[in-house]
Amino acid sequence: MALVSAQAAEPPPKLLGANSCASSSCHGGGGVKQNQVLVWSLKDFHSQRPPATLATARSKQIADALAIKDPVADARCTTCHAPLNSVPEILRGENFKVSEGVTCESCHGPAENWLRSHTRQDWTRADRTASGMRDLQNLYVRANTCVACHQNVDADILNAGHPELIFELDGQSVAEPIHWSIEKNGNGAQAWLIGQAVALREMSWQATREASATDAQGFRWRGLLWLLSSASTVDSRFPKCPPLADPLKTEAIQAWSDQFARTTATLDWSSEISRKLLTTVVGDGLRDFMESDKTLSQQVYARRAERLVLALDRLVAALPELKNNAPAQSALNQLFKLAQSAPDFNSKQFATVLEDFSHATWQN
Repeated sequence: MALVSAQAAEPPPKLLGANSCASSSCHGGGGVKQNQVLVWSLKDFHSQRPPATLATARSKQIADALAIKDPVADARCTTCHAPLNSVPEILRGENFKVSEGVTCESCHGPAENWLRSHTRQDWTRADRTASGMRDLQNLYVRANTCVACHQNVDADILNAGHPELIFELDGQSVAEPIHWSIEKNGNGAQAWLIGQAVALREMSWQATREASATDAQGFRWRGLLWLLSSASTVDSRFPKCPPLADPLKTEAIQAWSDQFARTTATLDWSSEISRKLLTTVVGDGLRDFMESDKTLSQQVYARRAERLVLALDRLVAALPELKNNAPAQSALNQLFKLAQSAPDFNSKQFATVLEDFSHATWQN
């Protein structure tokens, strides 16, 4: 019992700062396998852009609308844009710098207990995880690490002018300057699906706690739910979506989408699953957009299209035989344009181009 009490009293690990990773023999060197800190500091927007954004005129306008005195210092803003601001002094290591923005430890976890050991040849992935290093090879863990700041914005902040965010794990990872081993990065289609399930979970959670959610938030939630309910039929191992007779039961959807993400992360992924996903969501999309249920608003269809084109983009990217398929790529580009403006969205026109996309992908 005394041991348990002593362990419970141990303070959380300290954050040591990016410089602790930056020696030339570790992650601050010039080789492609040792240049991670250089990539982050010179090319990655996570390094300087998030905190710098808080000093812009637009951030000042949003802050004024919310009666926030200084967005550079207010926790409602710094939680995502400058997360090191909230680290208490007792957990700041010798090289810790608040100005580092979204730094190595924001993603990989506080480094005090694993920094000196994580490169040991006799340490397994489980050893690193046990010491507190976040297991970002696990796509479920990776999605959870990113989703809060890339998805969740309170309704009042949106109403004050903050842009809407759409979390899409695979696409956003591809846009990130690479500082990881490609062979350990996981399958893109699998990452996309896990990210979408985690995004739906977060949107559902937000709906349970916010009485003042914007209409756009509600439409986006319905659009993603529609897409994932279609995707859930592809493989018998996927948890089946709860009945949608009352889709406002967000707590049930929250639990289901989290289980969906967890289950998908454990699967041995294959191109066959990616191809079946593509075929299924295209087929369901064709049927729904062509029939265009008159009881559903244009906004609902616009948000379905928004999510669908992002899905098609990542699924096509995951299937090598479609990467150089010119007709499919042309149709996909048109679909992106048609889904760009919700007020101008035309279901029938979208369905026509989606049919062209279907024909082009079916030929492969």
